[in-house]
Amino acid sequence: MTDPAIPTFSTEAAVRRLKRRRAADLRFRYYGLGAIVLALSALVLLAVSIGAQAVSAATYHVVTYSVTLDRDLIAPPGEDQPDDIARNVDGFYYIARDNLIATFPESDSDRASRREISDFLTRLAVLPTARKVARQPELIGSDITFRAPLNDDLDLYLKRQGIGERRYRSGAITGLEALDDVSARLSGPDAFASLTAPITLKLSEGALEEDISVLITSGRSTGRLSDITAGSARLELLTGSLDDFRAASGLVLRLLDLPEARRPITDRQIAWTLALQDIGRIDRVPRWSLLTNTDSTYPELAGGLAAIVGSFLTLIITALVAIPIGILAAVYLEEFASKNRVTDFIEVNINNLAAVPSIVFGLLGAALYLNFLGMPRSAPIVGGLVLALMTFPVVIIASRAALKAVPPSVRAGALAVGASPMQTVFHHVLPLAAPGIFTGAILGMARALGETAPLLLIGMVAFVGDVPSGPSDESTVLPVLIFSWSNNAERAWEPMTSAMIVILLIFLLAMNGLVVFLRRKYERRW
Repeated sequence: MTDPAIPTFSTEAAVRRLKRRRAADLRFRYYGLGAIVLALSALVLLAVSIGAQAVSAATYHVVTYSVTLDRDLIAPPGEDQPDDIARNVDGFYYIARDNLIATFPESDSDRASRREISDFLTRLAVLPTARKVARQPELIGSDITFRAPLNDDLDLYLKRQGIGERRYRSGAITGLEALDDVSARLSGPDAFASLTAPITLKLSEGALEEDISVLITSGRSTGRLSDITAGSARLELLTGSLDDFRAASGLVLRLLDLPEARRPITDRQIAWTLALQDIGRIDRVPRWSLLTNTDSTYPELAGGLAAIVGSFLTLIITALVAIPIGILAAVYLEEFASKNRVTDFIEVNINNLAAVPSIVFGLLGAALYLNFLGMPRSAPIVGGLVLALMTFPVVIIASRAALKAVPPSVRAGALAVGASPMQTVFHHVLPLAAPGIFTGAILGMARALGETAPLLLIGMVAFVGDVPSGPSDESTVLPVLIFSWSNNAERAWEPMTSAMIVILLIFLLAMNGLVVFLRRKYERRW
């Protein structure tokens, strides 16, 4: 009589195999969890990195001007029509600049100072005021108050970006000995002791003593310090009066990391900015102009309205072409086309087109639409047709997958009760496949919204200063605008670029949210 069979898992080898298998299963779970954590960490890092820079662009500083509209400057004889007034940007600019010179008389002392005060305001910043006066010519000769954006470099300084600065509070100032009208010697027990250590450090790093900018502020008055020791320093007045320093109970000391020659703004411009802020003429306000202005060569005036409208028009053209044709092609291939070599060849090529780099579609669009058909360059209609070519495979593949997912019993039941093949597809199969079809169509549109390369090849990289009014007008789109701004050299373009990326991401999230909404709605319905 033979012994009964030994259970498989009663041997030590089998137990070890079981432990290894369970350990492998556990490791696989940990690998999957680690991959999810890694992906979420990268997403959070990307969002924080972009959002941190975009927050700075959400607000900016504006200067308030209270001026008298001099008719000789803004509406001279022969140029007093509304159109002439709206174009007379120089006249309004001179009025605003003269207002700053009147606020700081020392800025009119020489040509260099006048250039420095003129940099506070770009000429095009007064264009909204010029257009307002052109609409209301009765304002000419009266006193008005308007706001204009501050120079982008000074705006970054007030946000404490771009220029490194360390601030200190000085000790008590017990003595002020005037050397002349614009200089004095300040003294006090250990009044400037907090500055001696960082200045010594900068000297040890190779900075020359005359290159170091140390500014001292009291109210609206600011001076530059030199010959600094723990108990005294020489003061060169930049703006204001020495009386403000005599009456001050506490002073703010600013040690700038970069020498004046290596900065886009001068010590005197910083002093005037601090003075305007002290008297309440500089305010930090939301940057709605990012959504209401068009592109500009000045960061403080630039906005993305033209790109937003251009993206909207381009996507409308893409949707009108790609979605209906793609869905109908999918329906024909899946429901009506016979299976033969021709349809197999078409299916293979559709799948291959989905993997073709987007720049190839740009080359095709440039050759077909621009060179052969002679359509307008840099127009939304051309961009939409190019993106439609790229979106076709995505819509067709997603729609066919959704149609395949409908159970065959639906088709059989419809045909059994006397429905024609056409009625079966459009009355029964297509509604059940609608959630999947909508998902593929909108995700294809979201991919098209983020494309840059094909649009660059058809000329949608041009500077566009006007909002397009139709699909044949010159235009640009959000990804191209982001690409253009990221190549600009000025520091102020970095937060602006991040802000436009956030706007683009909001559009993409909205489109994905629409996918979820439509899918749930039609799944509940059917």
